[in-house]
Amino acid sequence: MAREITYLDAIREALREEMKRDPQVFVLGEDVGVYGGAFGITKGLQEEFGEYRCLDMPISESCIIGVSVGASLRGFRPVAEMQFGDFITCGFDQIVNQAATLRYRYGGRVACPIVVRAPVGGNVAGGLYHSQNPESWFVHRPGLKVVAPSTAWDAKGLLKAAIRDNNPVIYLEHKYLYRRAKGPVPEGDEIVPIGEAAVRREGADVTLVTYGAMVMASLEAAERLSKEGVETEVIDLRSLSPWDKTAVLASLEKTNRMLVVHEDVKTLGLGAEISAVAMEERFEHLDAPVMRVTYPDSHCPFSAVLERENLPNADKIVDALRKLAAY
Repeated sequence: MAREITYLDAIREALREEMKRDPQVFVLGEDVGVYGGAFGITKGLQEEFGEYRCLDMPISESCIIGVSVGASLRGFRPVAEMQFGDFITCGFDQIVNQAATLRYRYGGRVACPIVVRAPVGGNVAGGLYHSQNPESWFVHRPGLKVVAPSTAWDAKGLLKAAIRDNNPVIYLEHKYLYRRAKGPVPEGDEIVPIGEAAVRREGADVTLVTYGAMVMASLEAAERLSKEGVETEVIDLRSLSPWDKTAVLASLEKTNRMLVVHEDVKTLGLGAEISAVAMEERFEHLDAPVMRVTYPDSHCPFSAVLERENLPNADKIVDALRKLAAY
């Protein structure tokens, strides 16, 4: 049975259910205990599960992730919260040189089942240090899985899948969606498999590949363009590493045109990889060049007005879809 809850509440519900299901699951991070987290996601968990399973940590991302890696080697399943995804760089060594390589270094004899939750993204007037999208840093690294839910349903289901996975998972939760994305979420144990995309809207003219907060803008653009007779198929990747190449290429074979939309900067973003794969493996199906709508290769301004000017939006997506449809 499903009921309507927010993206934020879905994340909290997944944490609580997994902590109840498995005593080896615990949460750690800055202010996650007494305060309940910067955004209130872990509110009530310390009261319910105790201070050793909802663990307040010092302001040291390298410590938080390092403790998580060590605990995973002792059979625990830590869920580490970065207060803001921008500061995940302070724990970069522990993620890319330790967590990502453990199974390889030990010939598969050990696992590293950690989840690193990272609030990411802009359009919240967060300025330079609270608005970044770091996914391209991590999808480039073998040994890591990266997910980015766009709906409340997936926020819960993907987090459950990540916690149960024996590999380190970077869980990118978009701050803009916390209270704006509200929808049906099942009660109980509904898992969203890592690596499977979702077709959010069917169409025969253009394939639009996106994820995270850009799904909302992409669906708006697709509905607007439908009134002009262009039907866009919107694919929500949900999982960025591994990404669902089968679903994306199957859609391209049907529409023969592709647009990739993401909030990360353009150069060497995930859109570049998807575009390259499309051209390498389905060149004969392309009736137009693969196009991208992204954030420019720039930092996020402190001015909310300037930030909105830089962000991808429905107007920019509509313009790109029109160009593709005209080929």
